[in-house]
Amino acid sequence: MNAELEELYQQVILDHSRRPRNKGDIPGAIHVHGDNPSCGDEIDLSVQFGPEGVVEDVKFTGAGCAISQASASMMTLKLKGKPRAEAEAMLRDFHDLVTTEVADPPKQLGDLRLLAGVRKFPQRVKCAMLAWRAFEQALQGAREPVTTEEAGS
Repeated sequence: MNAELEELYQQVILDHSRRPRNKGDIPGAIHVHGDNPSCGDEIDLSVQFGPEGVVEDVKFTGAGCAISQASASMMTLKLKGKPRAEAEAMLRDFHDLVTTEVADPPKQLGDLRLLAGVRKFPQRVKCAMLAWRAFEQALQGAREPVTTEEAGS
């Protein structure tokens, strides 16, 4: 990562971790709890699916490192309003971004592409993926009429 990109990465991560977007709870939504026992990060994700599985609203609460909080904040911005299939594709694309070398990250990820550098630090991958794993559980809960309680790490 060049110095200019590294500075942008730091600015975006710090901005989202200090002033997270979509922080809160959605009453009546699917709720998922996720934690990362190796570092103590925790997230509670609320997802409201609309007709045909569109992500109508998504919010989170929790505490953790700058990467986990920034990733959650950025994720909520990207997923809100997305059809289920597009949200699932974004989940796969983000996972690939932070776990493998991606020559040309998908443009649909936007600022999330700045998190590509975490793949060099396996413990940080878990931090970046925490909210996404919780969202994955929420997707499963939307298929089944049961609220999922654990997202895992």
